[in-house]
Amino acid sequence: MIRSVEHPRLGEVVLSRTRRARRITVTVRGSGQVRLSFPPGVSERRALAFLDEKAGWVLATRSRLAARPPVAPPLPPDEERARTEELRRAARADLPPRIERLAAATGLRYAKLSIRASRTKWGSCSGRNHISLSLFLVTLPENLRDFVIVHELCHTVHHDHSPRFHALLDRLVGGNEKALNRELKAFTIR
Repeated sequence: MIRSVEHPRLGEVVLSRTRRARRITVTVRGSGQVRLSFPPGVSERRALAFLDEKAGWVLATRSRLAARPPVAPPLPPDEERARTEELRRAARADLPPRIERLAAATGLRYAKLSIRASRTKWGSCSGRNHISLSLFLVTLPENLRDFVIVHELCHTVHHDHSPRFHALLDRLVGGNEKALNRELKAFTIR
């Protein structure tokens, strides 16, 4: 079920009840659009109460996104396709040896690597330790590419964002997790 509702402080909010959701989440897109996702076992009332608790965060995130430099207008479809294929070639050349090097350096092991044209996440790790990286990762500076990959490798040990996960990640990036995260947030997938 997907539908829109009008929130008194936030304006239009897209509600998405989906079996894929394991918990209630709020996302703010670059356009400022707010999406509230929640699993079938959670009532819409409870999900909206959660959104009310996060309204301050949503407003702050919208302000931060609005302060970013304007995004270039979209390319015509043929140019976009050509750019994506160029990035796919670059990603196939760069990312597999990079993850191999980082896995060896950290001692963390993954089962499989996929490179996809994901525009919502830089990377992900499944419960079976299959890591998926966005081909748009090659648009980031090298230190942030490494940070994203180490983040996903840490998920092979802790499949969550628990304190243990963050402690491992912070240790592996030399105590710079928070600084690297802030730096990464300055970039969007385009």
